[in-house]
Amino acid sequence: MTFIAIIGLLILLGLAVFQAMLIFGRPLGDYAWGGQDRILPKKLRIASVFSIALYILFATFLANAAGIVNIIGNESILRVGMWVFTSYFMLGILLNAISRSKKERELMTPIASALALIFLITTLAL
Repeated sequence: MTFIAIIGLLILLGLAVFQAMLIFGRPLGDYAWGGQDRILPKKLRIASVFSIALYILFATFLANAAGIVNIIGNESILRVGMWVFTSYFMLGILLNAISRSKKERELMTPIASALALIFLITTLAL
């Protein structure tokens, strides 16, 4: 279980780095937020900041559920959070799959799929 969670944590770290690159104006917007802006406008850069905060939250729950850390002491909160995040990534599969950006569809749909599976496996093991 720890190995699977570490893979998930590395994916989340990669996504956080990607979002940080978008925040700092790297021309990678084709792969995010619908792919409409190669360099993100201010409002989407702000959204990327919130994405990084979410990735930190996801990582905290995943690491806790896998027994890597013990930050979330309440088992009920951990279990509910993991199911919510698993559902979030499952929805992310659909949303990325229907993106207008071919680059976003091809990159982010498999990433969302991997995270959905990792979160599902980890959640079921709780």
